[in-house]
Amino acid sequence: MVTAAGIAAARAIAAAVPDPELPMVTVADLGILRGVAAEGERLVVTITPTYSGCPALREIAHDLRRRLAASGFTEVDVRTGLAPAWSSDWITAEGRRKLSAAGIAPPRAAPGRSGPVPLTLTTRGGSGGSSPPGLAGTRREAVACPRCGSADTTRTAAFGATACKALFRCESCREPFEYVKAI
Repeated sequence: MVTAAGIAAARAIAAAVPDPELPMVTVADLGILRGVAAEGERLVVTITPTYSGCPALREIAHDLRRRLAASGFTEVDVRTGLAPAWSSDWITAEGRRKLSAAGIAPPRAAPGRSGPVPLTLTTRGGSGGSSPPGLAGTRREAVACPRCGSADTTRTAAFGATACKALFRCESCREPFEYVKAI
């Protein structure tokens, strides 16, 4: 039987696992570590994806199992919890600080919603302006530059290296940066 002290130790180990796509933050910083519990001799760790189909989830589960096994937890079950859905508001203050220090703009507060979260697969906006094709109207979404703090920024792409990020450019310091989307 896994003891309360064992669960606390396992939680500390799990909380320290870095996100493979954003290695400067841990799964605890991102708020995707939902629980660590015992079912008899089995340790059960529950994580939640930031996005449906997040490719990092499999790697996170593997890393959790590997690190916990190295610490003596032989039976580890990593489960995916989908409800409630993850919100960028679950990123801790420390996680936001780490993102910003790495040059990635942390998300603003997620919009208040009741019911299902709408999924937008295309960019919004009208025609005209100097935005790149398909990105008309992107200048309206001001995100503070993590390097110089300027709010004079332009979104250059709706998606970054991962679906949870967008690409921006600061018009003041001219540096490109990624922004973790608020959901």
